Amino acid sequence: MTAETLTLGKALNAGLRKAMEDDPKVLVMGEDVGKLGGVFRITDGLQKDFGEERVIDTPLAESGIVGTAIGLALRGYRPVCEIQFDGFVFPAADQIITQLAKMGMRSLGALSLPVVVRIPCGGGIGAVEHHSESPEAYFTHTAGLRVVACSNPADAFTMIQQSIASPDPVIFFEPKRRYWDKAEVDVDAAPGAWAPLHGAKVVRPGEHVTLLAYGPQVKTCLEAAAAAAEEGRSLEVIDLRSLNPLDIDAITGSVNRTGRCVVVHEAPVFSGFGAELAARITEKCFYRLESPVLRVGGLSTPYPPSRLEDHYLPDLDRILDAVDRTFAW
Repeated sequence: MTAETLTLGKALNAGLRKAMEDDPKVLVMGEDVGKLGGVFRITDGLQKDFGEERVIDTPLAESGIVGTAIGLALRGYRPVCEIQFDGFVFPAADQIITQLAKMGMRSLGALSLPVVVRIPCGGGIGAVEHHSESPEAYFTHTAGLRVVACSNPADAFTMIQQSIASPDPVIFFEPKRRYWDKAEVDVDAAPGAWAPLHGAKVVRPGEHVTLLAYGPQVKTCLEAAAAAAEEGRSLEVIDLRSLNPLDIDAITGSVNRTGRCVVVHEAPVFSGFGAELAARITEKCFYRLESPVLRVGGLSTPYPPSRLEDHYLPDLDRILDAVDRTFAW
């Protein structure tokens, strides 16, 4: 094992570098990804080492970035598109939803589009409007897309490589406020030893309540579980990692054992991805549930100015309040 202590951002950079070394058809493209190395420096040094033909600074045109990637994929390349901030993906939604997601079915499987769309997601960095969105539900609702979300450096390193190797288009969410979190990463582990791309992970075992989270809220749930343990409650924290397809067996296995479940995400609760989780769990675990599945998320408002975002985002207290409410039935 060759363990290196990396930030999540550096782990993504290392994963991209490894994928580009292994396959000359892997391209990186986006606004400022080349000379600047991306606004979060995720692509730092890649253009210097792989050249401007493989690390491409694009115009400020998200629809054009994804549309061009679709054409490149049809010619045998594996493009990795960076959307600079989550709220900037909406101009590209037409290309993603009507072309990228549909081409496989439209061609009866004859055409493959191995395109990865990287999206820094979520809040917590004090940014202005359109820079702190959580648009995952738009894409999990779109058949034909794989949707994943990393939450820690080790997963970032492996999941970006697995996504690039996928024959299907992948929407890859990166929790921007966790870019600077550090952890050990085994950079030499064989791919066969990696966790499956679409498998959930139990990141903290527990007995009394299951907490389901992904991306930026996994760390917050772990903090809530640690606080609950001081009061004698044992919370199991599951990092979903993949939103579509969903590792429903891992989820129901945990909830059937604990009997209680709280779903946590930064997107607004109304029609958020947590609603799908709550419905699935209720269908499959109905006779084992001790209380309704509860959801903790953002408010049904546009993302607020930075000085108010701490009130908008789920925090330890709101998660623990939901845990308390699961014991009220």
